[in-house]
Amino acid sequence: MPVFYKFKQNKEKVLKIIIVGAGKVGSTLAGKLTDEGCDVTVVDRNREVVDKLADMYDIMGVVGSGSSYGVLIEAGVETADLIIAVTDSDELNLLCCTLAKKVGDCASVARVRSPEYSDELGYLCNKLGISIIINPELEAAMEITRILRFPSAISVNPFAKGRAELIRFKIPEGSVLDGMRLSHFQKMPGFNVLVCIVERKDVLTIPNGSFRLSAGDIISFIATHKDAPEFFKKINLDTHKVDSVMMIGGGKTSFYLARRLSQEGIAVKIIEKSTGRCEELSSLLPKNVVIVNGDGTDESLLTQERPDPSGAFVPLTGMDEENVVLSLYAMKAAPGIKVITKINHTSFSSVINELELGSVVYPRQMTAETIIKYVRAKKQTLGSNIETLYRLSEDRVEAIEFNVHSETEHINIPLKDLKLKNNLLVACIYRNGKAFIPGGNDVFLDGDAVTVVTTHKGLSSIEGIFD
Repeated sequence: MPVFYKFKQNKEKVLKIIIVGAGKVGSTLAGKLTDEGCDVTVVDRNREVVDKLADMYDIMGVVGSGSSYGVLIEAGVETADLIIAVTDSDELNLLCCTLAKKVGDCASVARVRSPEYSDELGYLCNKLGISIIINPELEAAMEITRILRFPSAISVNPFAKGRAELIRFKIPEGSVLDGMRLSHFQKMPGFNVLVCIVERKDVLTIPNGSFRLSAGDIISFIATHKDAPEFFKKINLDTHKVDSVMMIGGGKTSFYLARRLSQEGIAVKIIEKSTGRCEELSSLLPKNVVIVNGDGTDESLLTQERPDPSGAFVPLTGMDEENVVLSLYAMKAAPGIKVITKINHTSFSSVINELELGSVVYPRQMTAETIIKYVRAKKQTLGSNIETLYRLSEDRVEAIEFNVHSETEHINIPLKDLKLKNNLLVACIYRNGKAFIPGGNDVFLDGDAVTVVTTHKGLSSIEGIFD
């Protein structure tokens, strides 16, 4: 029999969400969705885990299988707004969402990670009535691919259907940007970008024109797909896409990444210690992908395989500690190499950032961002008002892309005449297939997608940007 725990609930009208699976992703979602003001119930077979999450976040919990009709009824599926299935089994996640749709007609999100389903996600959504299917490993591979386009970047987040990007990088010593005021920056030829965020040690700023940049600052700027490479050239930073990538570990992320990179003509080498997995990868991946059977944490093997200083090194083992050590080794053994480190745990992100591991990818955080975007959209009567959402700089700032409707407030009014919240920047407008950085005379029009960067948390509609 399932055991039901009931705890204090918020009296405010909020979305009721059921999370099936209280593993690493489920636990992260429980915390983040509670912060979003949702009424969360967690379902898992492990009584100890459910009890711990219930105490930690003051939420409800049910001990049992999410594929059980009785358990879902106990969890409140008949009145739930959303069910999120993130167990370790793809099939169980799909079954949970399908059953919930039949019983409660609620929206559903399923985590599906197997490569066998990766080309069928749209079909599964359509036929099973699932709102979103998330594949964290595939998303991580796509983010790594974007970063490899700009070796000097720490992260690259797409907006405006890929026509604009928010790019984060560190200003090196001796850079032309060192000491430059943003008012002068904006007048420089080829600087068709907008600086949205500056991180200086522990201080985060959404800057104005009087702000002076300094070497060591980590800045995030938004630019079109065309203008970003031009900007990097103007400040003499590397803009050449890497031509070789070495990966450690042959898991799902490595498979997805190798498949994408090989299609772009990039030489790929995967070091994997399981003989069986090496054989499997050899049969699944193109013949030009080199598979090495060996322990990627063995220094003598890495010395023999020789990471290319002009290429990239991507440790993708299942252990964060191994990935960190391997990244530090690669930067020492091959100075100048582009390193991208996959980290699953997000609780020590501040410590990780101090290690300067190059680019760091957090698959669990990407999953949470996708779900939070959907949750905020469901709060809006106008439908899916949020197009894209990223939480940046240790969750201290959000970059959100909102859809503009004819009912949107302050439409057709110049930006210079609008009163916006402080610490908020309108960074980009996407209109009729083109992205541009707006000026004071630009307006919001019906059908636009507007990107804002802000330290305000929880904005769920574009109306929330106005003061």
